[in-house]
Amino acid sequence: MQLSKVRRALADAARTVVLPDGIPKLTCTGYVPDSITAPHFFAAEADITYDKAMGRRLDAFDITCRVLVGRQDDEAAQEVLDLLLSGAGPGSLKQCVESARGAPGEAALGGLADDYRVERVQGYRWYEHAGTQYVGAELIIHVVGSGRI
Repeated sequence: MQLSKVRRALADAARTVVLPDGIPKLTCTGYVPDSITAPHFFAAEADITYDKAMGRRLDAFDITCRVLVGRQDDEAAQEVLDLLLSGAGPGSLKQCVESARGAPGEAALGGLADDYRVERVQGYRWYEHAGTQYVGAELIIHVVGSGRI
Protein backbone atom coordinates (compact mmCIF):
# COMPACT_ATOMS: atom_id res chain seq x y z
CA MET A 1 0.00 0.00 0.00
CA GLN A 2 1.13 3.54 -0.63
CA LEU A 3 0.48 5.73 2.39
CA SER A 4 -0.01 9.04 0.55
CA LYS A 5 -2.58 7.52 -1.83
CA VAL A 6 -4.48 5.90 1.05
CA ARG A 7 -4.53 9.20 2.96
CA ARG A 8 -5.90 11.06 -0.08
CA ALA A 9 -8.56 8.40 -0.65
CA LEU A 10 -9.72 8.66 2.97
CA ALA A 11 -10.03 12.44 2.58
CA ASP A 12 -12.01 11.95 -0.64
CA ALA A 13 -14.40 9.60 1.17
CA ALA A 14 -14.80 12.05 4.08
CA ARG A 15 -15.66 14.80 1.59
CA THR A 16 -19.01 13.05 0.93
CA VAL A 17 -20.33 14.15 4.35
CA VAL A 18 -23.53 16.17 4.06
CA LEU A 19 -24.04 18.75 6.81
CA PRO A 20 -27.33 20.55 7.55
CA ASP A 21 -28.11 23.87 5.91
CA GLY A 22 -26.34 26.78 7.55
CA ILE A 23 -23.22 24.78 8.44
CA PRO A 24 -20.24 25.30 6.13
CA LYS A 25 -19.26 22.35 3.94
CA LEU A 26 -16.62 20.00 5.37
CA THR A 27 -13.23 20.60 3.76
CA CYS A 28 -10.82 17.66 3.60
CA THR A 29 -7.15 16.97 2.93
CA GLY A 30 -5.04 13.83 2.91
CA TYR A 31 -2.23 15.66 4.68
CA VAL A 32 -1.72 18.00 7.64
CA PRO A 33 -2.43 21.46 6.20
CA ASP A 34 -0.69 24.68 7.18
CA SER A 35 -4.08 26.32 7.76
CA ILE A 36 -7.66 25.13 7.53
CA THR A 37 -11.13 26.26 6.62
CA ALA A 38 -13.37 24.82 9.34
CA PRO A 39 -14.94 22.38 9.60
CA HIS A 40 -11.97 20.39 8.30
CA PHE A 41 -10.97 16.71 8.18
CA PHE A 42 -7.37 15.68 7.55
CA ALA A 43 -5.17 12.61 7.70
CA ALA A 44 -2.38 13.18 10.21
CA GLU A 45 -0.07 10.63 11.84
CA ALA A 46 0.33 7.03 10.72
CA ASP A 47 1.58 3.95 12.55
CA ILE A 48 2.71 1.25 10.12
CA THR A 49 3.14 -2.44 10.88
CA TYR A 50 5.00 -4.30 8.14
CA ASP A 51 4.89 -8.02 7.37
CA LYS A 52 1.65 -9.02 9.09
CA ALA A 53 1.79 -12.01 6.70
CA MET A 54 4.79 -13.74 5.17
CA GLY A 55 6.08 -12.73 1.75
CA ARG A 56 5.05 -9.05 2.14
CA ARG A 57 1.42 -10.10 1.66
CA LEU A 58 0.00 -7.83 4.37
CA ASP A 59 0.86 -4.50 5.98
CA ALA A 60 -1.35 -2.53 8.37
CA PHE A 61 -1.71 1.22 8.79
CA ASP A 62 -3.33 2.92 11.77
CA ILE A 63 -4.00 6.42 10.48
CA THR A 64 -4.93 9.16 12.92
CA CYS A 65 -7.30 11.60 11.24
CA ARG A 66 -8.50 14.81 12.84
CA VAL A 67 -11.68 16.78 12.42
CA LEU A 68 -11.63 20.38 13.61
CA VAL A 69 -14.63 22.68 13.97
CA GLY A 70 -14.49 26.46 14.43
CA ARG A 71 -15.46 27.91 17.79
CA GLN A 72 -17.95 30.48 16.58
CA ASP A 73 -20.01 29.38 19.60
CA ASP A 74 -18.80 26.73 22.04
CA GLU A 75 -22.07 24.79 22.19
CA ALA A 76 -22.87 25.06 18.47
CA ALA A 77 -19.34 23.95 17.54
CA GLN A 78 -19.63 20.87 19.75
CA GLU A 79 -23.03 20.04 18.23
CA VAL A 80 -21.45 20.09 14.75
CA LEU A 81 -18.58 17.91 15.97
CA ASP A 82 -21.04 15.50 17.61
CA LEU A 83 -22.90 15.20 14.29
CA LEU A 84 -19.65 14.43 12.45
CA LEU A 85 -18.74 11.78 15.05
CA SER A 86 -22.14 10.05 15.00
CA GLY A 87 -22.16 6.42 13.90
CA ALA A 88 -24.67 6.80 11.08
CA GLY A 89 -26.40 9.33 8.88
CA PRO A 90 -25.35 11.68 6.08
CA GLY A 91 -23.27 13.80 8.48
CA SER A 92 -21.42 10.80 9.96
CA LEU A 93 -17.72 10.64 9.11
CA LYS A 94 -17.71 6.95 10.02
CA GLN A 95 -20.49 6.14 7.57
CA CYS A 96 -19.12 8.33 4.77
CA VAL A 97 -15.50 7.22 5.14
CA GLU A 98 -16.47 3.55 5.26
CA SER A 99 -18.65 3.93 2.13
CA ALA A 100 -15.43 3.61 0.07
CA ARG A 101 -14.87 0.05 1.34
CA GLY A 102 -16.56 -1.44 -1.73
CA ALA A 103 -18.81 -4.46 -1.89
CA PRO A 104 -17.85 -7.73 -0.19
CA GLY A 105 -14.91 -9.27 -2.03
CA GLU A 106 -13.92 -5.97 -3.70
CA ALA A 107 -10.75 -4.08 -2.87
CA ALA A 108 -11.26 -0.99 -0.70
CA LEU A 109 -10.46 2.64 -1.47
CA GLY A 110 -10.61 2.10 -5.20
CA GLY A 111 -8.16 -0.81 -5.06
CA LEU A 112 -5.60 0.79 -2.75
CA ALA A 113 -6.26 -1.53 0.22
CA ASP A 114 -7.77 -4.89 1.04
CA ASP A 115 -10.00 -3.46 3.75
CA TYR A 116 -10.27 -0.77 6.41
CA ARG A 117 -12.56 0.52 9.13
CA VAL A 118 -12.97 3.47 11.40
CA GLU A 119 -11.99 1.88 14.70
CA ARG A 120 -12.57 4.60 17.27
CA VAL A 121 -12.74 8.26 18.20
CA GLN A 122 -10.39 9.72 20.78
CA GLY A 123 -9.12 13.07 21.97
CA TYR A 124 -12.40 15.02 21.93
CA ARG A 125 -10.99 18.36 23.09
CA TRP A 126 -9.75 21.82 22.12
CA TYR A 127 -6.95 21.83 19.53
CA GLU A 128 -4.65 24.62 18.42
CA HIS A 129 -3.82 24.56 14.72
CA ALA A 130 -1.77 27.33 13.09
CA GLY A 131 -2.40 29.57 16.11
CA THR A 132 -6.21 29.19 16.12
CA GLN A 133 -8.31 27.23 18.63
CA TYR A 134 -10.79 24.60 17.39
CA VAL A 135 -12.91 21.95 19.02
CA GLY A 136 -12.05 18.59 17.51
CA ALA A 137 -11.41 14.90 17.80
CA GLU A 138 -9.28 12.16 16.29
CA LEU A 139 -10.58 9.21 14.30
CA ILE A 140 -8.36 6.14 14.19
CA ILE A 141 -8.70 4.30 10.88
CA HIS A 142 -7.20 0.81 10.53
CA VAL A 143 -6.19 -0.09 6.95
CA VAL A 144 -4.82 -3.44 5.74
CA GLY A 145 -3.41 -4.35 2.35
CA SER A 146 -0.57 -5.79 0.37
CA GLY A 147 2.95 -4.85 1.29
CA ARG A 148 4.03 -5.64 -2.25
CA ILE A 149 2.75 -2.43 -3.81
